[in-house]
Amino acid sequence: MNYKVFYQESISNPAKFWETEANKLDWFSKPSTILSKDDNDYPVWFKDGELNLCYLALDKHIQDGYGDEIAIIYDSPVTQTIKKYTFNQVKEEVAKLAGGLLSLGLKKGDTSVIYMPMIPEATFAMLACARIGVTHSVVFGGFAPHELAIRIDDCKPRVILTASSGIEIDRLIAYKPLVDEALELAEHKPKKVVVLNRKLGARVPFKKYDVDYHALVYGSEEAACVPLKSTHPSYILYTSGTTGKPKGIVRDTGGYATALKFSMEYIYNAKPGEVFWAASDVGWVVGHSYIAYGPLINRNTTLVFEGKPIRTPDASTFWRVIAEHKVATMFTAPTAIRAIKKEDPNGDFIKQYDLSCLRTQFLAGERCDVATLDWYTKHIPVPAIDHWWQTESGWPMIANMIGVEQLPVKPGSAGKSVCGYDIQIFSENGEELPAGEEGYVVIKLPLPPGTLMDLWKDNERFKAGYLNKFPGYYFSGDGGYKDEDGYIYITGRVDDVINVAGHRLSTAEMEEIVSSHHSVAECAVVGINDELKGQIPLALVVVKSGDSIVSFQLEYEIVHLVREQIGAVASLKNVVLVQRLPKTRSGKILRKLLRQIIDGVEYQIPSTIDDVAIIDEIVEVVKEHKIGSFK
Repeated sequence: MNYKVFYQESISNPAKFWETEANKLDWFSKPSTILSKDDNDYPVWFKDGELNLCYLALDKHIQDGYGDEIAIIYDSPVTQTIKKYTFNQVKEEVAKLAGGLLSLGLKKGDTSVIYMPMIPEATFAMLACARIGVTHSVVFGGFAPHELAIRIDDCKPRVILTASSGIEIDRLIAYKPLVDEALELAEHKPKKVVVLNRKLGARVPFKKYDVDYHALVYGSEEAACVPLKSTHPSYILYTSGTTGKPKGIVRDTGGYATALKFSMEYIYNAKPGEVFWAASDVGWVVGHSYIAYGPLINRNTTLVFEGKPIRTPDASTFWRVIAEHKVATMFTAPTAIRAIKKEDPNGDFIKQYDLSCLRTQFLAGERCDVATLDWYTKHIPVPAIDHWWQTESGWPMIANMIGVEQLPVKPGSAGKSVCGYDIQIFSENGEELPAGEEGYVVIKLPLPPGTLMDLWKDNERFKAGYLNKFPGYYFSGDGGYKDEDGYIYITGRVDDVINVAGHRLSTAEMEEIVSSHHSVAECAVVGINDELKGQIPLALVVVKSGDSIVSFQLEYEIVHLVREQIGAVASLKNVVLVQRLPKTRSGKILRKLLRQIIDGVEYQIPSTIDDVAIIDEIVEVVKEHKIGSFK
C-alpha cells in the first residue's frame, strides 16, 4: 500500500474513509450518519451508531473462538509475580465486577473514579465500567489527596475503585488513607469505595462506605454489555492545564474504537494474537489506548507491567520482559531508554537476552533526541520509531505508518501526518509557513475519529484552549516545522521557543546538541530572563553513571559544541550539573517549572510531578551557582 495515496484519501473524503474503517468493527447498530457537527461546528463521528468497547475487547473474540487465548499478561518485578489471563477469564471477572457495580446502584451515564496501581484489576475496572456505560476517570495511583479531591469534585463519581497499595521501587504506598483524606477534602461524596486488598502489608482503614472488591465480584452475577451511542463519553482523563486546574479530556466511544483498531493495524502493524507492550500506566492516555483498549480490540495480548526500566531490579528488566513474553511490538517513552542507557551505557544487559521476537520499538511522550535513538539502534537492530500525539488526540497524530508503508526514519522527526490529520505549520497571523520555517502546529478540522469530544463540563475552556486561536483549526500548543519531504519536527511547547536578542531559538535543538556529548545521560535547556538579551539559555545536565568529568570541563565542552553548531547567537554560557531532572510520571521534563524557579516567579508544582523532592534539589544547585534570580 502507498502511504501518500492512502493518506490523501483520508483528507479528501474523510467521511467515506472512516466509514470503511468503522465497518471493520462489530456494531450493535451501524451508523448511517458518519460525519456531522455539533453546535461549535466541531466534528461528531458516527452519531447514530451503537456499540460497546468492552464487547469489542472481550466478548467478540470469545464468540469468534479465541476465548482460550491469552488476553493479559501481568508482570510485576516489584512483587515478583507473573500471571496470565485468557479472554474467557478476563471476561468473567469483568462481567461480574460490572454486575457488582450495578448492584451498588450505578447505571449508564454515571461516572466513577479508578485510583489503582499497575495491576490487572485496573484494566478490569475500566472494562467493567465500559461494559455498563459508566464513564470512568482513571486517576494515577498515588496522586496526592488534594489532587484526587479536585478530580472527584469535577467529575462527581458515584463510586471510587481503588487498591490497598501501590509499590514504588523502594517503598509501599498505602492508597486507602489517601482516598479517605481526599473524600474529606472533596465537597462531592461518592456513595461507595470499592477496595481491592492486595495483602502486601499496607494499612487499609475500614470506613462505612467501603466495599471489598473480591466479595463484590464473587457475589455478583455477570452483567451483559450495554449498547451505547457512539457519542457516549467512555472516559474523562485529566491533563495539566496552564491555570493549574486540570482539564478533563472527554473521549467518545464509536470514534475511539474505530481509531484504535485503525492505529493498531496501520501505525503499529500489530497482528492479532501477537504480544503488544506499552510500558506506560493506566493513569495516562497511553495506558487507556494501548494497554486497556487498543490491543484487546485488535485481539493482541497486552502486557500490564508493574515496575520501572531500572532498579526493578536493574537495567535489564525491559529486555527480560521482551524475551520472556515474546513481545513483538513495544512502546515506551524516550526517558525510559535514557535511564537504561545511563545505567548500562555499553548495552551489556541487552546481550544477555534473545530479543529476536521484537519487530518494532515505538517511542513517544516527549521528543526523542538523536543520541538516544542512535544508542538504541546500535544495540537493538530493529526500527525505533518516534511518533507524536497528545492526551487530547487519544492516538498518534504524527508517525511512520509502518502498517501502510515503512518510510525512511529521519532522526529528530516524529514522521509524517497520520491519516485523518491535516497538519499545517502556521505563523502567529494564521498563515501557512514554508518548509523549514518553525511555527505553530495546527490541524485543520475535522479532526479524525477518536480525538477529544470536549472538556468535561467546560465547553468555553475547550473552545478557548483549542479552537479560537485559529478558527477552523485545532491548536496543538506545540511548535514545529515540516521539511521538503513532509516530515514533521516537533520542537516542543510553543513557550519552549526562546527569544535571544531578537533571535527565535529552539531549546529542543540545543538539547539535541547538549545530549550528543559523550558524558551526558539527559538534559534540559530552558530560556531564562536576561536584562540585556531578553532571554538566554541554561543547560541542566545529568551525567552518565560512573562518568568522572569535572563540571567546568563539561561546561567548556558543551558551550563550545553549541557555539560550533548554532553559533555565538545561542548565548549558552551556563551548564549546571544536577542529579536528576523534574519530570511528570509519564517522563516529560517539566521545563516550564524549571524556568519559573530560576526566574524567581511564582510557580505551581504540577500534580503530575514524579517526585516533589527534586524541586528542593534544583533550587539548592541554582542557588549555589548564583544563576537567574539567585545571583
